[in-house]
Amino acid sequence: MSKFYSLKTVQNIPISLDAAWDFFSSPANLKEITPSNLGFQIVSKYHGEKMYPGQIIEYIVKPILGIPLYWMTEITHVEDKKYFVDEQRFGPYTMWHHQHHFRAVDGGVEMTDIVHYKLPLWILGDIANTIMVKNQLKGIFDYRFEAVEQRFG
Repeated sequence: MSKFYSLKTVQNIPISLDAAWDFFSSPANLKEITPSNLGFQIVSKYHGEKMYPGQIIEYIVKPILGIPLYWMTEITHVEDKKYFVDEQRFGPYTMWHHQHHFRAVDGGVEMTDIVHYKLPLWILGDIANTIMVKNQLKGIFDYRFEAVEQRFG
């Protein structure tokens, strides 16, 4: 059986909690903070403008050699201006659970992302994680960190 993995990032952003929530809870802004080499594209027609529990968002991503993969997530939990959770329903992972937390701090907002994931194919998934997936996910979150820094200072 393959293992479960996790990743956590924390970033302080010099904006109000309202501004942070407005930006990060809008699916339309995901592309802006996702590396262009992933070919990220939202393809769902009825995903809405703001996050809400039960919301389904469909994407196409191209994480390996430009090969398009379909990915569907559901927003399972939302507490206004505090957190939301997206979980994969269909896609490349056996399990994907991504928490987005927001907390007002002196000088702005502390944003914390916590991802738990599991890859398919047992030991082959573990090998893929070691060789590629773990570093690719870290790279995506490093990119997001920089994109948020550039956008908000």
